Formats: sequence, structure tokens, C-alpha cells
Amino acid sequence: MAILRAHRGKHRPRALVVPLLAVSAAAALAIIWFLFFPPSLTSAFSLAPPAAAYASESEGSSGLERKYLYWGSRIDCPGKHCDSCAGLGHQESSLRCALEEALFLQRVFVMPSRMCINPLHNKKGILHQHSNTSSEERWAANSCPMDSLYDFDLFSSKVQVILDNSKMWYRILSTSMKLEETGVAYVEGVSRVDLKENIDYSNVLLINRTTNPLAWFMECKDRTNRSSVLLPYSFLPMVAARKLRDAADKIKALLGDYDAIHVRRGDKIKTRKDQFGVIRTLHPHLDRDTRPEFIQQRIEKWIPAGRTLFIASNERSPGFFSPLSARYKLAYSSNFSGILDPVIENNYQLFMVERLVLVGAKTFVKTFKVDEMDLSLTDDPKKNAKHWQIPIYTMEREGR
Repeated sequence: MAILRAHRGKHRPRALVVPLLAVSAAAALAIIWFLFFPPSLTSAFSLAPPAAAYASESEGSSGLERKYLYWGSRIDCPGKHCDSCAGLGHQESSLRCALEEALFLQRVFVMPSRMCINPLHNKKGILHQHSNTSSEERWAANSCPMDSLYDFDLFSSKVQVILDNSKMWYRILSTSMKLEETGVAYVEGVSRVDLKENIDYSNVLLINRTTNPLAWFMECKDRTNRSSVLLPYSFLPMVAARKLRDAADKIKALLGDYDAIHVRRGDKIKTRKDQFGVIRTLHPHLDRDTRPEFIQQRIEKWIPAGRTLFIASNERSPGFFSPLSARYKLAYSSNFSGILDPVIENNYQLFMVERLVLVGAKTFVKTFKVDEMDLSLTDDPKKNAKHWQIPIYTMEREGR
């Protein structure tokens, strides 16, 4: 067994190239199965060849003309989210990070076949919590097929993927064990540049990547140079599954000429008391800025009175935005239940449809400014993980 080692600062990158010497094919596949999947997950899979294939697998292709990149059996797992999961936005950040590395390395990304659904972001009733169910059964109940969210035919226009329940993935696993030093490399702490340029890695059929234990997207967190970002934020929203795109198109057709706002409240306006009992929040103006009276003041210079205004929000109070109806013709996704009910199975799908409707508006106002040219409801920064401040509810808008 050849072991490759590299050193970089305080980190000790590791790579393990697994050759097949005098091991039977069945035993070899069992070995690599346990290398790639933690023990808690292996019982959820069969070593029999899966029946599913996927769009990026061309007819008659063995797949061996390409090289592959594997980050884990679930988004952000291995890591702290193996037994839980973040919301759709965080999982997409992690997925986009992994896809960027595959694109940079010119490798096919092995996509987890299911996405975990956070119960805090779902009200569609597909989640089931029973104390007598196994972790694998809970995972199946609390997740959805990845191809119910994304269109992998569209994916292939930018980055090649295969699903980890596909026949192609089974074939790659089997073959990688027969290629000795060029079969599979388990790497940890190795930069993507080294993975691309070091022949010890670049010639290997399959790279098994151990990423940041906090979340996959941490691997991309230090890249502040925007020119190095290979996949824009808009990529994943635009490759939504066809049925979701079709639903969004029908809604946009009914709305006609419209404007839109995305109002993020819920988890973003949560508060806590400090040691002196003073209420604090990470976004001091957000609760104020996303109330109807302040929304109207903010958007009136961008959206004239009388316009149709589509509102997407995680605010659950009935009639919360009704005061805006004095100036605008309001529309919500709930107005289109005839289109959405036959299609939507969870809130992740609903939000993906809403995103497509939002970006189709003549004028779209986001909650937070992400890019310099964005219109936003608040000037509070979107990312603030440490600075808890006293909420502000006064009418003054500092610097506005």
C-alpha cells in the first residue's frame, strides 16, 4: 500500500492510494465501500449494482475515460451535519464549493443522490420522526432525491456529475480497486492546486476528498478574490428541475408585468439576552426594515404605486404584508396553489420555484445586498456571526 504525504504549514495533508494486490473483486469492493462510507451509513446501501443511472452518463460509455471527485455521501457529511442538516442556502453553498473544485480539477463530481431537508424549513408534512426508526430510515424520510430539485442535463453544460446511486458510480468504485496506484486516493488537507498539478493525484481515477468538518463550504471560505469563483451564485437556482422551472414559468405568465421582493425574517431576526438581560440580535435593523411600513418607504423609489408586487418570505404571520396592498397589488405563491400543489413536495422545492419567479421580475429587491448593484430592503450585512447588537426600531434610517 503506497502512502503519499505532503506538508503545508501546520497542516499535514494526507493521501492514501489504494492498490489491488491479491484481493478478490468482491472483497476489494467491500474495502472501498468502507473507505468511502462511514459505518453508520453502510447498512443503508447494498453492494449489489444499483439500478439507477443518470443524465451525464452517455450511452455505451464505460466512464473510465474521465476522472472523478468524491466529497461524501451527504452534503456536509463527513462533518458535524451528518446527523442534522442546514437549510437549502447553506447546503447549496457547500455543493457549489464542491462543484467548483470538480470544475477546477476537470473531474466528474460524484453527487449525493439525496438532500437532507431541515425540519425548521419545511411544513409540507413529509418529515417523520419515530423513536423506533433507524438513522437510515430517518434519513430516507427526512430527505428528498437530488433530481427532484435539480436538472442534471442542465448541470452538464457547466460541470459533469454522476449520482452516487448510479450504475456508473458502482462501475467506477469497482474499477478503481483494480488499477493499483492509479485507482483511488484518499486526500486530506491537500490544496486543489496540488490535486491538479501533482502527478500523484492528477493521474488517479478517483479522489476521495475529506473536507472541513464544519461544512463543505468552508473549503471555499478563504477565497475572497471574486475572479477565482468558477460558479456564480445564480448557477444552482437556474438549473432547477424541469417541473419546478415549468411551474415558475406558469406563475410568471399569470403575473404578467410584475416586481418582486424577497423578505427574509424568521431565523434572521432572532434575539437573545446578554448577561445584563439586554436583548440583542445579529441584524439590528432587519426586524424594522422588513416590516410593511418600512418596506414601502424603502421600495417606493424603485417600484411605482399600482404595480403587481410578488412577495416571497419566511414570515408566517397571516396578513403581515397586507398594509402594502394600499399601494400595490400583492401576490404570493399561495395564490397559485393550483399550479404548485401537484408539484411541490417540500419547502425546498417551493423556495426554488419562488427564486425563479423573483429573478423574473422587472424590479427585484432582495433582503440583503449581495452584489454592489443589488437593491435591498436593509443595509445590514448578510453575514454577521459574532457581533450581537441592540435592535433598532426608530424611524431614522442612518445614512439612507
